[in-house]
Amino acid sequence: MTIWIIILFLVSLALVIIYRDIQNDKLLRTVTNRSRGTWSERDLVLRLLKNGFSSERIFHDLYVKKSDGSYSQVDIVILTEVGIIVIEVKHLSGWIFGTGNQTKWVQVLAYGKQKYSFYNPVFQNNSHIKYLKSRLSNLEDIPFYSLIVFYGDCVLKDLSQIPSEISIVKFDDAIEAITKLIQTGKKSTYTNLADIEVILFESVNYGEDRDVRLQHAENIRSKLNLHSF
Repeated sequence: MTIWIIILFLVSLALVIIYRDIQNDKLLRTVTNRSRGTWSERDLVLRLLKNGFSSERIFHDLYVKKSDGSYSQVDIVILTEVGIIVIEVKHLSGWIFGTGNQTKWVQVLAYGKQKYSFYNPVFQNNSHIKYLKSRLSNLEDIPFYSLIVFYGDCVLKDLSQIPSEISIVKFDDAIEAITKLIQTGKKSTYTNLADIEVILFESVNYGEDRDVRLQHAENIRSKLNLHSF
């Protein structure tokens, strides 16, 4: 009798997990799908949706077209009543060290035995905002906010000289940080909200183009110089 109870419990648990995954996928598809971006980006999109953010105001995996014909890939953009929140998502483990004005930050693993550098996410997200501003330059002056969210088993060990307008948080604090930005920001009156949405949707749709994705990946490979030291 006990074995059948265990089997029934396991079957019930499996059904609950399957149902949850189906519901999550259905909710996610109101903004994006499982083929776009990374798991951590999609998880943050789901967290936003489950916390009441409108699917019509969340844009995931954008490819913003630059003047030279190349693209700047942006993880997540939220269109809010106080402006546009631009989010860069990092998924790392280990200790993270960096300053706001140095080009490379450091990831330390294995109790200091392994060190890797990665591009300063403050600079990275600033460039995303720069290209978004350029793309929206014909529209009204729009406030922008930069948020960097770290996923994974990492510790933000020593981050210094971070500009006050930049927010850096772990994923568990992301919703609170976004809510705070909205609550403390000055409300904007959009007179051309539809025009802004068209450009953001256009940037999302560029990411559906395989050639665009391949071109962007090749550009990244040629620019990045990630290495251990």
